[in-house]
Amino acid sequence: MVACYPRRIMGVETEFGVAAYDGARQVLTPEEVARYLFRPVVARHRSSNVFTQNASRLYLDVGSHPEYATAECDSLSQLLAYDKAGERIFHRLSQQCDEALRADGLSGATYLFKNNVDSRGNSYGAHENYLVSRELALKSFGEQLLPFLVTRQLICGAGKIADGRYVISQRADQVWEGVSSATTRTRPIINTRDEPHADSHRFRRMHVIVGDSNMSEPTFALKVGSMLLVIEMLEAGFDLPDMELADPIAHIRDIAGDPTGSTELTLAAGGTITALEVQQNTLEAAKRWLLQRPDEGTPNAEMSRVVDLWDRVLEAIADQDFSAVDTEIDWVIKRKLLTQFKDRLGCDWDHPKLAQIDLTYHDINPERGLFYVLERKGLAKRWIDDAAIEHAADHPPETTRAVIRGEFLRAVREAELSHNVDWVHMKVNRPEPRTVELPDPFANADEDATELIRWVKAQKG
Repeated sequence: MVACYPRRIMGVETEFGVAAYDGARQVLTPEEVARYLFRPVVARHRSSNVFTQNASRLYLDVGSHPEYATAECDSLSQLLAYDKAGERIFHRLSQQCDEALRADGLSGATYLFKNNVDSRGNSYGAHENYLVSRELALKSFGEQLLPFLVTRQLICGAGKIADGRYVISQRADQVWEGVSSATTRTRPIINTRDEPHADSHRFRRMHVIVGDSNMSEPTFALKVGSMLLVIEMLEAGFDLPDMELADPIAHIRDIAGDPTGSTELTLAAGGTITALEVQQNTLEAAKRWLLQRPDEGTPNAEMSRVVDLWDRVLEAIADQDFSAVDTEIDWVIKRKLLTQFKDRLGCDWDHPKLAQIDLTYHDINPERGLFYVLERKGLAKRWIDDAAIEHAADHPPETTRAVIRGEFLRAVREAELSHNVDWVHMKVNRPEPRTVELPDPFANADEDATELIRWVKAQKG
């Protein structure tokens, strides 16, 4: 029997788009912005690839995209807090970047966008990582997940204007395979590259790269929470309807362009099913699972909130009345806003003003970003509070091995000792090499790590 993890280690990697403008004039290329942005990081750590004091990873990815990978989390609200903390951390860096620009005699301001497609059509992702058992055959397991993941955009897409129309998902156009080891060449829904970042005999990492970057907290909660429930059901051998698709990837872009959910998908066993029906069938199974789900990891009370929102979104799609979710779901919130401007301007979807609003929705600056303007006006609901996010920006999660990494980083940096850290290892290089391995991501205490941290503190001064 494959292990079922109601308490599951999770993480999210988010890439950001960057720009620097003075009014409508671009003052720096994205590459130049990235160099300015990471200047204080490199000055302090002599690297643009570092772990932050909250035990998360900060680095510069391919194509000059700043990236933030959350520390290991074991519950939904915790993961959401650490994802949002990444925005706060990069916003702090952008403020320093603006100061550096002014010091160098350059005008304008830095912009960071939590979206998935830049103005040149380059795509960058929001990748979800879920711990699963090594006993599980990931490729076949992933194929079981595909009907849900292909249609999940209906409930948690970020929305965008594309080719003169509004579509539900930003990532749908960028994904070309179901389950494979590819990453950038032909992006799959699930990447099978085997990087467990843990004891490889017990665990492996399931890397999901089909999801959109979310500004809305409830949308993020629904994206991850629904995924958790589906994974748990499959692990537990729970009775799920057979919805295996003949060609899972064939209609992913059609679904993105159809907010009614009526896109027909061909079943492997014959016949068809609509995208909405896939989600409805999965939701009904999740409701039954919740009645017997162990109350571990993400509390069942919070999972009930997920199921409630899931239910309301699907009802809204079926009825085409989105008033019950137009403050909670990214693609619905944004479409409502853009439609208001479109009607006011009397224009088509390809109007440049609409494109500007579409992009500004994803500006992570809490004072300037359009999403956060909506949030302050009560037009976008919350799932957690600012206190949780601010705490997450400066402190590691206390329930996973991340807390050990955070304590180690604080100690070696205060003692100014040469060190190396990755997801599994903590190493002091001098005055004498010492290494501790943390193969269990669930463990928030380790005797060898405690001894190493004690030794590090003794070197201070």
